[in-house]
Amino acid sequence: MPPPADILKVAIEWPGAFPKLMEIDQKKPLSAIIKEVCDGWQLPNHETYALQNADSTNFYITEKNRNNIKNGSILRLTTSPAQMAMQLYERVQSTSLDMKLDALKELANSSRDITFAQEFINLDGITLLVQMVESGTERYQKLQKMMKPCFGEMLSFTLTAFVELMDHGIISWDTFSVAFIKKIASFVCKSSMDSAVLQRSLAILESMVLNSQDLYQKVAQEITIGQLLPHLQGMDQDIQTYTIAVINALFLKAPEEKRQEMAHILAQKQLRSIILQNVIRSTKPINDEMAHQLYMLQVLTFNLLEDRMMTKMDPQDQRDIIFELRRIAFDVECESNNSGSIEKRKSMYTRDYKKLGFINHVNPAVDFTQIPPGMLALDNMLYFARHHQDSYIRIVLENSSREDKHECPFGRSSIELTKMLCEILKVGELPSENCHDFHPMFFTHDRSFEEFFCICIQLLNKTWKEMRATSEDFNKVMQVVREQITRALTVKPNSLDQFKSRLQNLSYTEILKIRQSERMNQEDFQSRPILELREKIQPEIMELIKQQRLNRLCEGTCFRKISSRRRQDKFWYCRLSPNHKVLHYGDLEESPQGEVPHDSLQDKLPVADIKAVVTGKDCPHMKEKGALKQNKEVLELAFSILYESDEYLNFIAPDKHEYCMWTDGLNALLGKEMTSEFTRSDLDTLLNMEMKLRLLDLENIQIPEAPPPIPKEPTCL
Repeated sequence: MPPPADILKVAIEWPGAFPKLMEIDQKKPLSAIIKEVCDGWQLPNHETYALQNADSTNFYITEKNRNNIKNGSILRLTTSPAQMAMQLYERVQSTSLDMKLDALKELANSSRDITFAQEFINLDGITLLVQMVESGTERYQKLQKMMKPCFGEMLSFTLTAFVELMDHGIISWDTFSVAFIKKIASFVCKSSMDSAVLQRSLAILESMVLNSQDLYQKVAQEITIGQLLPHLQGMDQDIQTYTIAVINALFLKAPEEKRQEMAHILAQKQLRSIILQNVIRSTKPINDEMAHQLYMLQVLTFNLLEDRMMTKMDPQDQRDIIFELRRIAFDVECESNNSGSIEKRKSMYTRDYKKLGFINHVNPAVDFTQIPPGMLALDNMLYFARHHQDSYIRIVLENSSREDKHECPFGRSSIELTKMLCEILKVGELPSENCHDFHPMFFTHDRSFEEFFCICIQLLNKTWKEMRATSEDFNKVMQVVREQITRALTVKPNSLDQFKSRLQNLSYTEILKIRQSERMNQEDFQSRPILELREKIQPEIMELIKQQRLNRLCEGTCFRKISSRRRQDKFWYCRLSPNHKVLHYGDLEESPQGEVPHDSLQDKLPVADIKAVVTGKDCPHMKEKGALKQNKEVLELAFSILYESDEYLNFIAPDKHEYCMWTDGLNALLGKEMTSEFTRSDLDTLLNMEMKLRLLDLENIQIPEAPPPIPKEPTCL
């Protein structure tokens, strides 16, 4: 007879004694279990002890998390969190530098546990750490010449403990003084500072800016862009990442009227070229966090265009730009009032505006009342006319010399193209929390969006000619151009010239070939016998997909810990046992290289105990985390396993592919239908391949029973 579900067999360690194997009753209060353990080792004052996980986390067991204990877990009897907090609170104030350093090191590690953190904060531990940073560092700095490594470590562990404690969200960031901000800022501004101290200081500044508008104002007064830039010119990618994160935070929280001013300062300080040379073109590969910060900077920079994109042109105002476009195209000066009749001038303007491709020939300003793209389209046209004058004149004159129905209207095309580019680059949308999709080519030019437009407007004109389009084909041409641009962007060109070269290879003829190839691959046979054959084959293909999903779960996946701060670098791993009966999971110190063996994952969840799989906003961790709840992309990657009565195992997949693999695999384990978009795509692909194989004309062709032998390797290999 199996033991009751509430009885767990665990091992409990105590320093200097043999571990005990014992059964614990989950119905008993935790204090009673601890008393029983203490009595076994004849330890008095059981209330000063606690149990913690004997793994890399060393997290305390509490009434709230005790349900996470599994059969076979290894626990450790240790000092209670309240007692430990009091001891460390006293030890970090020791006059012995060695004792202080050891205490701070232990505090930095223990502060990751919210149970300990709550006790230390209750002792006003945050205030103590702040005071040590504000005033204590001067005393340490006198010893810097003699004990520089000790000073750097001491300050580093102090700041690490502070960051970990604050990360739990127990107290508000608004409680910190200007003196503390000045001190942290001074660590960032110093030319030679311990890298660990610098990294923690940058992390603190970023959190201050993101979590408090008041602190943003104070940090912005203490830190200038010029003081941050030297950190981008070093070789430490973590420091570079934190530096860009601080710049992004300042950018994100700046009032709208100050963002343009800040962008101007960034341009003056040549931030773009510094990032290009020291980060993007560095010999080191760009990690995910750096890619995310570069994506953030790219989005925030492009979002500066939103104001112009959403500004309508006053039909009675701002005509000088349109006059300038006419002057450059036709090499004419604005006529004075006495040069001919008003009617003659109106007729001449109307003719020229028609040649420029505006919809409203009488008053082209009306064309720019549509938002988006508003005035941004006119800005792009003027940039193209001034900076690529020969190409601009050639396009306008070339089209004005064609028949009316075959001309590619430059004005209308520019407006629609600007709108399309804003959609492709998602101008005006907030950056996604999980996206790493930055484009190196946008860091190669100070006016990258305008240059992007100039390349694309020439592409549009070229595609129009290749399609021999008429005015009725305008929307078709725009669809082809969108496809050309998006396909060229998927290869992430390193420069605008590479992007241009890629577009040259994506001519209209090539797009037609690609479309035809994709159509052939997605061919849908509609005759009744074919449909019957598809239905007959489909269960076999679905079983194949199911096995692939389960095999993927057996390989396992590394998931990032859910946290309010991104750069925690805390991971956990989950994988299915080969017999498909148990899910093994556990915490990891770092992202693994390859598979993680089952025996290193201490937690288990029997598949038979799984009640349901929920996704998106139905997940409990999406309801708890306000910031995550608002992020659409994180919602789309979230899923949870419900087991027992109300216990959940919560996941946020690293990407859409892993999300589909896991939700499909879990549904397959539960005997439910696999409904992800990847399943539909795989089913379609495999069905079509199988259908084509079965419909091959193999009459009079002998198919060998055994595969042909593999030829020997050539001698020249």
